[in-house]
Amino acid sequence: MKIDILSLFPEILKGPLSESIIGKAVENKIVNIDITNFRDFSTNKHHNVDDTPFGGGAGMLLKPQPMLDAFAHTQQVSVEQGYPTGRVILTDPAGKRFEESDAVDLAKEDHLTFLCGHYEGFDERIKSVVTDEYSIGDFVLTGGELPALVMIDATVRLIKGVLGNQESAPDDSFSTGLLEYPQYTRPADFRGSKVPPVLTSGDHQKIADWRQKESLRKTYLRRPDLIDYDKLSKKQKELLADVKIEEEKK
Repeated sequence: MKIDILSLFPEILKGPLSESIIGKAVENKIVNIDITNFRDFSTNKHHNVDDTPFGGGAGMLLKPQPMLDAFAHTQQVSVEQGYPTGRVILTDPAGKRFEESDAVDLAKEDHLTFLCGHYEGFDERIKSVVTDEYSIGDFVLTGGELPALVMIDATVRLIKGVLGNQESAPDDSFSTGLLEYPQYTRPADFRGSKVPPVLTSGDHQKIADWRQKESLRKTYLRRPDLIDYDKLSKKQKELLADVKIEEEKK
């Protein structure tokens, strides 16, 4: 996968994208990430990339020329030639809430471009090249770099070969529509706090049932909005009923 990022502050992005799982994906040439400072494409003698909005109002808007010329450069085409099809993502608090299903969708693409904003917002004409507008939550940040990092991390980890254990991703929270069950490692008894006996029983079916039940319990208690009862299996419905009884008794 090729990922282009257009940003006024590349240094915010370089560190996180060179570390941990994403860094290894880049090193192993599974993902190619390029960061472009669109200020370099400003034709203004002061290299300004923003201006006051027509009609008045507070704040400054990003002008279309630097961003669109930088975008054309990353696509290796001229503005006159037009732009190739591909996913071009605008980080915007007014965008669609980014979810795991969106990460799964983006992970299937060959080329992604992220446009990171700053100041009050974008000139609307910048959106002429945008295919997707995403937000990571109902709050406002100083720029689009952090949301871009979040979306890239969520997406890249789903690409085949990126995670050391490919079974990890399908079991993670939200991948199944439910939150992930509690997990434990050695020692089995840590200062009096013991691992649930079922996990050391060696009975794989009982372990699977326990994990499913605890996944349902965590989701029921923390994010009940995620539970789609119509999509639960008969077994899951039985386990969820047990969870509700147990929680009511507490």
